[in-house]
Amino acid sequence: MANDLNPRSSISVFFPCYNEASNVERVIADALAHLPAIADDFEVLIIDDGSTDGTSQVVKALVATNERVRLVTHTENRGYGMALRTGFKSAQKDLVFYADGDGQFSLAELSSLIEALPGHGFVLGYRRNRADPFYRRLNGWLWTWVVRVVLGVKVRDVDCGFKLFRREAVNVEQLISGRGAAISAELISRALRSGHQFSQVGVTHYPRRSGEQSGNSLKVILRSFVDIIRLWRGS
Repeated sequence: MANDLNPRSSISVFFPCYNEASNVERVIADALAHLPAIADDFEVLIIDDGSTDGTSQVVKALVATNERVRLVTHTENRGYGMALRTGFKSAQKDLVFYADGDGQFSLAELSSLIEALPGHGFVLGYRRNRADPFYRRLNGWLWTWVVRVVLGVKVRDVDCGFKLFRREAVNVEQLISGRGAAISAELISRALRSGHQFSQVGVTHYPRRSGEQSGNSLKVILRSFVDIIRLWRGS
């Protein structure tokens, strides 16, 4: 790109969380362990999407001991799309990275996305070995196929929660996706329409250690299809 960033440019890392009290401390510790090798100026944000299990209380204890950690809360559960929108809006650094808050990724692999960033507006991770039950893997494959066909977004794993963006590649005010899973497809589609190119990097996906997976309900799936149609009509 014409004005590429320094390899150690500042970076915001955020994690959308819903009822991840049993995972969030480990997720933050993993981020803090690897970020100093990537950037001199960084922040770690937890976006608590209306958790009812004490997630915010766990994070508040960590915020009190580390000024690089911030907590942003929704008073009620607003869905994955809104959590991502809040994360991008709250991020303050040059680069913005997000990963799912369930601990199924490690920021040890963020460096590989940073290395792939020069010449691109954003870098997408794809799960080389998706460590989820068969029905989730099947749903993920079908959803990626739908996005590729409807929006023409040629990605390997559209909903992999391990993505890196330059700040200018995301216009939060344009985003329309809400509770559903269409937010990832929308972020990619809008960045492409704005002239940004992307690269894809394989990353490791670990089994969930604790807590329950969410976001696969019929309501969420239906809302995702509605959002995709709205995006298609607006293209």
